Amino acid sequence: MRADFHQEPKEFDEKVVQVNRVSKKTSGGNKIGFSVLVVIGDKKNRVGVGLGQAPDVQSSIRKAVAYAKKHLLTVPMRGTTIPHEVLVKVGAARILLRPAPPGSGVIAGGAVRAVVEAAGIRDISSKVLGTNNQANNVYATMEALRRLRKI
Repeated sequence: MRADFHQEPKEFDEKVVQVNRVSKKTSGGNKIGFSVLVVIGDKKNRVGVGLGQAPDVQSSIRKAVAYAKKHLLTVPMRGTTIPHEVLVKVGAARILLRPAPPGSGVIAGGAVRAVVEAAGIRDISSKVLGTNNQANNVYATMEALRRLRKI
């Protein structure tokens, strides 16, 4: 067994939200690549989102995580929930986030759930009102968390 094979505990939890296969027409044929949207968080108020593109999925994930680590957001919280209600529109996506009483859990759809769970928010109620495009909903959720103020 090699000594350098230790897996140190990861600083952030990673969640792949979306994987898209993209292709580009070139004179030599089609170039196929992958676009990956990743949400990272430490479950202690810090969360980030990254989009990575590369010829293979693993490299795309690595790029997305590197970008997300550089653009982390610290979320203000009151106990296990958010301090106040917020409604955000980003492009076609409209996201409503509301504080919830302790013990109610995360009431959210897929894209919003990935972001708020990575941030460590345990009690929240949310509604996606606009598009069902997961990438737009993730970005809108990040903008909603960015607009939160400590009261």
